[in-house]
Amino acid sequence: MDNPAVDDYLSVNRANWDERAPAHAKAQSYGVARYRADPDHLSDVVRFDRELLGDVSGLRGVHLQCHIGTDTLSLHRLGARMSGLDFSAASLAEARSLAASTGADIDYHESDVYSALDVLEPGGYDLVYTGVGALCWLPSIERWADVVAGLLRPGGRLFVRDGHPVLYSLDETREPLTPRFPYFERAEPLVWEEAGTYADADSRFEHTTTHSWNHGLGETVTALLDRGFQLTRLVEHRSAPWEALPGHMVLDDVPVLGGAVPEWRLRDERDRIPLTFTAAAVRP
Repeated sequence: MDNPAVDDYLSVNRANWDERAPAHAKAQSYGVARYRADPDHLSDVVRFDRELLGDVSGLRGVHLQCHIGTDTLSLHRLGARMSGLDFSAASLAEARSLAASTGADIDYHESDVYSALDVLEPGGYDLVYTGVGALCWLPSIERWADVVAGLLRPGGRLFVRDGHPVLYSLDETREPLTPRFPYFERAEPLVWEEAGTYADADSRFEHTTTHSWNHGLGETVTALLDRGFQLTRLVEHRSAPWEALPGHMVLDDVPVLGGAVPEWRLRDERDRIPLTFTAAAVRP
């Protein structure tokens, strides 16, 4: 990991997220005002996997890479005693504001994932939750699994839903969709330049660079198995909560427990590739 781009990834990515956090808090896609107006409102991401997530009431949970805290608040509303962790001070400011304005008792901690055990109680959690669009910002899935194992008490569980590594390997600018980017983890990051943000197509920002990595599904699962986890669920989905492949997708209502949530699917041949996955595991 002596690649200068890898060494600098935290500061580069933090600047990007710090600048975008206020815009995301105002964006219609995050719908922050709905959480303040409706004390029962849950994020679509949490609603999508609520049946797979199961009962979390009374669990002490931590949401890694929590961003502005909408999923963290949703888990709190399902009865979990939640903490949130993120490396972006601006994101945490929005998360704390949302929690305070809704009367939610959630404690937030500023740290990158790999330093989480310096600010959170080792072995103190019943649930570690990681949401959509998180793992790609981490250079090493092995180090992530070390942190998850370190945070969970014996019998505690991990729940993660994220973009599928097959999706992240595709180049949406090519017809037909073609794998172009690494499926497997590698030391060198993919370096992206993007002036806008997925949450607000009209916003433009000064910090446009990000560094990201893909992690093969087998690499992720094996990292957990190597640390003694028992895999209890692995589901690959035909939908994603964001328009991951512009020009190739349509927005549909996906049936979930208690109703439906809007998710993006491929316009044609929907069974050909997975777009997201859900994994759950228990630390014995």
